[in-house]
Amino acid sequence: MMDLQTNLTGERNEAQPQLPPQPKTVRETGLELALLVELAAKSLFSSGKTHLPVLTTRLRLSINVLREVLDFMVAEQLAEVAWRGEADIDVQYQLTSAGRQRAVAMLERCAYAGPAPVPLDAYRAMVQRQSALLPAVTAADVAAEFADDCLPASVRQLAGAALHAHRSLLLHGPSGSGKTTLARRLGRLLQGTVGVPYAIAVGQQIVQLFDGAIHQSPMAPPQGRALGERRSTDSRWALCRRPVLHMGAELTLDMLDLRHDPFSGSYHAPPHVKAAGGLFIVDDLGRHRVPAAELLNRFTQPLDTGAEHLSLQGGHKFAVPFDATMIFVTNFEPQALLDPSSLRRLGYKVHVGPIGEAAYRTLFRQQCRTFGIVPDEVALSYLIDELHRGGGQPLLASFPREILSRIADFAAFAGQSPGMSVATVDQAWSSMFATEGPLSAAPADASLFERIG
Repeated sequence: MMDLQTNLTGERNEAQPQLPPQPKTVRETGLELALLVELAAKSLFSSGKTHLPVLTTRLRLSINVLREVLDFMVAEQLAEVAWRGEADIDVQYQLTSAGRQRAVAMLERCAYAGPAPVPLDAYRAMVQRQSALLPAVTAADVAAEFADDCLPASVRQLAGAALHAHRSLLLHGPSGSGKTTLARRLGRLLQGTVGVPYAIAVGQQIVQLFDGAIHQSPMAPPQGRALGERRSTDSRWALCRRPVLHMGAELTLDMLDLRHDPFSGSYHAPPHVKAAGGLFIVDDLGRHRVPAAELLNRFTQPLDTGAEHLSLQGGHKFAVPFDATMIFVTNFEPQALLDPSSLRRLGYKVHVGPIGEAAYRTLFRQQCRTFGIVPDEVALSYLIDELHRGGGQPLLASFPREILSRIADFAAFAGQSPGMSVATVDQAWSSMFATEGPLSAAPADASLFERIG
């Protein structure tokens, strides 16, 4: 078995899950033959005459399993061989008249005709196995990821400790302090990959789990291994980077339940279940339609028990492992949002506030390189001493990028190369804070008004 601290290229901390082997029989899929017949019939109905390899790709089943399914359908006069070539796999199937009638009835009940699901028990076992494979986040990992960051070391240490312990985290502080950016960067510390099923079977119902916007493919393995792995592992699972899912004020309580899709007749897993094995970020806490305490309470039992209970239409409930590390982000004071009992339920509370002047100068110079702008130390001192201190604006981590992006915008609009000066900094600042004009010109303007008066 692969060393848990070594990935396919030999790099540290890229633990790979051992995906299940490719089923060679219907019995090994863990699914009822009737379900596989239904999926094959609906796929053949929608595409007509279909080549066997195309059907295996569509349903994510091995040729041996599909042969068993199709042989049964041929014997029951639901399908027939439409064409056969010289090779074993060079064969095309189509539905018979009776098969098309059956497929119509199947589609009326449930139109889902995608990849074959995996059994619920197999999914539970895989999530638990992958949880044990998650490499522990260390101080060295945090130092390497945030080597160029200007946040206080205490912030990084507290956040890193929360990930190391797999405990929930509350990031709080003023808007623009870099909380959301920090939360996303913490996701990079979750190394390794996870196996995600395209769908899971819950009794006779199908719950779609894979989401291409969330579950991203890992870096390609060395040539020669990828093909072998596809042949030897269960194609109903996709190997993905550990997911990082970010949701803001649009999150509502009903989004945390199973969503029934009337068009396909199947269900879609809620976002925190899709984030299993990774990071689930709830941003803008306190700005949701539901009170913060109520939203947090929704996650209390899953966080305490490690299990999430979901309900199908009709009331049937089932449990799945809850294995996402949760980060809550808010601009409000925690005590203004949550009572002491709710606050205790959160593992770590980390304040992300203004940064020091030296760190601000360093960050500004870094962002200058990003925008291709030559730093101007006079203009930078003016920004800190006159605009920030004079206007009572704290030195927040988001300001350098905001200011420089506006300098670049104004220069592009004028057809010029962006340059940093007191005047361009003034112009950018006024566009951010709705001042009446360039602050550096204020004394002259005031004397003019006095002369006019």
